[in-house]
Amino acid sequence: MEETVRKLQEIVDHTDNIVFFGGAGVSTESGIPDFRSVDGLYHQKYDYPPETILSHTFFMRNTKEFYRFYRDKMLCLDVEPNAAHRKLAEMEQKGKLKAVVTQNIDGLHQMAGSRTALELHGSVHRNYCQKCGKSYDARYMLEYDGDVPRCECGGLIKPDVVLYEEGLDQKTLQDSVYYISHADVLIIGGTSLAVYPAAGLIDYFQGSHLVVINRSATPRDKYADLLIQDSIGAVLGAIRV
Repeated sequence: MEETVRKLQEIVDHTDNIVFFGGAGVSTESGIPDFRSVDGLYHQKYDYPPETILSHTFFMRNTKEFYRFYRDKMLCLDVEPNAAHRKLAEMEQKGKLKAVVTQNIDGLHQMAGSRTALELHGSVHRNYCQKCGKSYDARYMLEYDGDVPRCECGGLIKPDVVLYEEGLDQKTLQDSVYYISHADVLIIGGTSLAVYPAAGLIDYFQGSHLVVINRSATPRDKYADLLIQDSIGAVLGAIRV
């Protein structure tokens, strides 16, 4: 890994216009389960497959079962940012990194100090009443005394998380396209690039160096100027800024 880290260090040293595009693999090192690894949520047994539970239709028709799964598996509120989150925040503070574009919903980038974190799939930390619009935090959702979280007005509370069958937020998409298309260096990390339309944002990159850091192969590996199949926390943690 030393040689690849050295090459990444050279790339980082010679630019102040980096964008990071990340997925579940960034947070698994903090203890949050992903969906597609051998031990991920797709390989665990429930009454329904996770991709069914995490759909808009299921949320509306089977709200109690949705929240049983959601609170059990999606609300990981006692985890901490890891070396990758912290290094990306430091790179932004030092003027090297312009934005983090993330598919994660855990808020760990912001917890680590990242200011420009574009959450393509929303966040468990934002929840709103579908009747009156009042906002609630993730702790309220986790500790709610009942099967289905309700607002004080009686309305159903929904997480600000993009479920299957729902569209991505257009402003977040537009901002992500802007940062990626204007970047000199794009670092892709901790994602299999299997979820669309998010993964399609990579097509907007026109810069000089594409870096892929992921333990397993991705569809973009053959286009990468630098490919590192190792722990993203260990790799980014070794970079000096």
